[in-house]
Amino acid sequence: MRIAVSALVLAAVALLATVSGKSATAGRQHDHSAELDWWESGVFYQIYPRSFKDSNGDGVGDLTGITEKLEHLADLGVTGVWLSPVFKSPMADFGYDISDFRDVDPIFGTMADLDRMVQKAKTLGIKVILDFVPNHTSDEHEWFVKSLNNEGDYRDYYVWRNGVNGGTPNNWQSVFHTPAWTQPAGQTQYYLHQFDKKQPDLNYRNPKVKQEMADMVRFWLDKGIDGFRIDAINHVYEDPQFRDEELIDPKGELIWENLDHKYTQNLPECYDLIYDWRDVFDQYKAADNVTRLMMTEAYANLEQTMLWYGNANRKGAHMPFNFAMINRLSKDSRANDFKVVIDEWLNAMPAGARANWVLGNHDRPRIASRYGRDLASSLAVLEMTLPGIAVVYYGEEIGMEDNRDITFEETQDPQAANTNPDVYQQFTRDPVRTPFQWDATAYAGFTVASAQKTWLPVHPNYREVNLAAQKAASNSMFKLYQRLIKLRKEHTFMHGDFESKVLLNNVFGYTRTLEGEQSYAVVVNLNDNDVNVNLQELHEDIDTARVALTSLDARMKEGDEVTEVFHVVLGRYDAVVFEIASSASALGASMVMLLVAAVLRSLF
Repeated sequence: MRIAVSALVLAAVALLATVSGKSATAGRQHDHSAELDWWESGVFYQIYPRSFKDSNGDGVGDLTGITEKLEHLADLGVTGVWLSPVFKSPMADFGYDISDFRDVDPIFGTMADLDRMVQKAKTLGIKVILDFVPNHTSDEHEWFVKSLNNEGDYRDYYVWRNGVNGGTPNNWQSVFHTPAWTQPAGQTQYYLHQFDKKQPDLNYRNPKVKQEMADMVRFWLDKGIDGFRIDAINHVYEDPQFRDEELIDPKGELIWENLDHKYTQNLPECYDLIYDWRDVFDQYKAADNVTRLMMTEAYANLEQTMLWYGNANRKGAHMPFNFAMINRLSKDSRANDFKVVIDEWLNAMPAGARANWVLGNHDRPRIASRYGRDLASSLAVLEMTLPGIAVVYYGEEIGMEDNRDITFEETQDPQAANTNPDVYQQFTRDPVRTPFQWDATAYAGFTVASAQKTWLPVHPNYREVNLAAQKAASNSMFKLYQRLIKLRKEHTFMHGDFESKVLLNNVFGYTRTLEGEQSYAVVVNLNDNDVNVNLQELHEDIDTARVALTSLDARMKEGDEVTEVFHVVLGRYDAVVFEIASSASALGASMVMLLVAAVLRSLF
């Protein structure tokens, strides 16, 4: 008898645990039983090495500087760090023009410095992802020098073509606002470069090139690197017939932005190359059961981007970068725009894939500049509470802004330097690449006070916006990021379902729910004024709510209890994460407690 009653009590308690904190909300479903791999709900932090920390006073960030500051990333709570290129390079495009894929550029240090950085990162539990630039090399790479001289098989390592009618082989233009073809002195042919003329495109139709690059991937994986972010992968193949591209505006200027790039981007062979490399990555996992992560970068439409995940027969990238929040949303976007962009990605993903969210990077304006300071922290709340992976660009965690005071004479970015003083601001990426603002000392603590200058000017707001000040403050962007990264490790955010809705008054809202776990509602006010929100618009069963976390300086405060869920006032641009309970779960909990009480009374 006693055993049977004990079993009944245990069953009742289990039922109580199941119903408490649970809402009836359904939506984007996930496999709740599957154990997540190390990367699947990770936070990845992008470092632009020139701008993170300078250890030797030359004004340029380096690997030793990164190593010195890895505790900052551990303190923040990130899963992994992705380094923009540190390979040997003449720096025509600041490391994206590689002259040796198997060595470190002296400006950043030595291979031993990189090894020490990787070892310390692993000690701190931080994975290290390197930037792989497969589309091209530097014109100073040994292969291209031999190609120029027609040595051995190296001519065919690059894309060479004869000119047409006394000019270039076709009308293709480079991303950097020059013709995509250059004819070296003493040569009869032109070589292709979809970026700078010092970045000749490799010829992936040559099997030897494919083998060379696969061997390079193995070289770094053998050294203990945890994966690669693969740059501009949709450029690596071009039309074998080299046909002219059509002007989007027939009356417009012949520039890269006005061409339909159907012959130079997103060709089917680009995807096949990634599928081949995924096979290489998976060979390592087969040996030790540890995933080597593949991220791909390609600015493309949704259908094209989904193909990077793989097809019915082959696996592709673990994580094709999702640039929709960068390309399709702005400070003028409405709640419905956010819903469309987020839901489209989640609904388009193949089964078993993981979403990812990117608000900023080294090529696009910073969040606080693109959306405004007031909305920046709310977007952090949004990104960190969505399902999947979050990517943080260095400085976002302290609210760094674009430095638009950089003059044309100070401009380093070739994308802008190839233009003129009147238009360079439209193209320059320098403002988003300025030195990290560590503290209020000279040069924001990025380098020694005796340094002559930094490679790019430090943002003038560094005395107010810096990490040291934010660590000392009771409430700051840095501390918000810390709390968000901790919150997203809750089971509901890692494994839970997602359903979004556009609420009245231009508010974007969604629920995160998981059977047997605390349920959450997130609302983001996209207005420059206070608004009233009815949480029951998210689900009619929501009965009570408690504030778990808010954006900076929000009207509501952590711990606030909400009993009138149909009348919640959100401050301007506020984002709030609520712990929610449904009337159904409250009723279920009461019934279970009554059942337990009745059993106990009958016994005693």
